[in-house]
Amino acid sequence: MDARTYPAKATPKSLRTRARILDAAMKLFAEIGYHAATNGLIADAAKLTRGAMLYHFATREELVEAAIAHIEVVRVRLFEEAAQASTAPGQDASEAAIDAYWALLHEPAFIAFAELEAAARTEPMLRARLSAAQAAFDRAQVGDRFGALAQAGADPRFQTSRDLGRFLLEGLARGGLTYDQVQRRERLLAVVKRAVRMLNRKGDVHDLWD
Repeated sequence: MDARTYPAKATPKSLRTRARILDAAMKLFAEIGYHAATNGLIADAAKLTRGAMLYHFATREELVEAAIAHIEVVRVRLFEEAAQASTAPGQDASEAAIDAYWALLHEPAFIAFAELEAAARTEPMLRARLSAAQAAFDRAQVGDRFGALAQAGADPRFQTSRDLGRFLLEGLARGGLTYDQVQRRERLLAVVKRAVRMLNRKGDVHDLWD
């Protein structure tokens, strides 16, 4: 959806209101979940009447489609900002990338997207609208703009390094550690860093790969 599709809604005031609605949707998806964040609750969080909400998004499908696009824009912006951040003197680049992505996974945009992915397993409409954003984010992580953070090149070993770090971190962020949470999490993060460092190491001998 864009200004060409809805010309009457493209005034500056209307665009600000739509952005407020989409920010509210993102935060509620992250805080209480996709299904619990009804259109009515989103309208209340955006400080709008239900009628005003319907003016901007007549159906749940319209709102979800716009919210996915909004969340993806925020995720990419945060990723780009992290990629452009300087590595601390003496800090290993791959460890810095892991720390940066771990921090990103706790941002509302990333939590909301993870919630949408979980809900999409049993929601065909959501799954269909989410697939393009998932593919775009996956491809973007190996592009030039993200090289500093993703630590990935064209070589399959470096792609595996990126995927190992990324998906282990995402799984850990969504996992349900029930005891010794801090200690277990720190140990796992240390092992992820060690494994990524080994895969990124120059040379022909890589215990994890060969």
